[in-house]
Amino acid sequence: MHISVNPDSVFNSLQYGFSQAVLTKEGKHLFLSGQVATDKDQNTIATGMKEQTRVCLENIEKVLLATQAKKEHIAMLRIYIKEDANNPENQLEISEALKTFFNTNPPASSWVVVTGLALPEWLIEIEAQAVIPAVG
Repeated sequence: MHISVNPDSVFNSLQYGFSQAVLTKEGKHLFLSGQVATDKDQNTIATGMKEQTRVCLENIEKVLLATQAKKEHIAMLRIYIKEDANNPENQLEISEALKTFFNTNPPASSWVVVTGLALPEWLIEIEAQAVIPAVG
């Protein structure tokens, strides 16, 4: 699969639920579109940052499962946080959701603050890139 890289020479990103880098050996690359806190009928189903982050991660897992991949195959996340929702409390809730979802070998990630997302009620959107090991 992949190896998380977290050298002592940079800050401890594990406390925030992500690794500094991820090294993959081989496999297929899977690129997931940004996921938001909606159900399959496009209804927004969460209002707070904690709940929206959890639903984003659950939607990522649903897409992975449709390709026979697992959350352990995720190598990289790009997290887009709505500017007016970017505060220390919400950042802590995102970190806690990541640590719960990725209990071992968390992926690398970038957190990007944006002025807005496609709908005003969305606070966060998460893209993922996975590397699925070659079989056989």
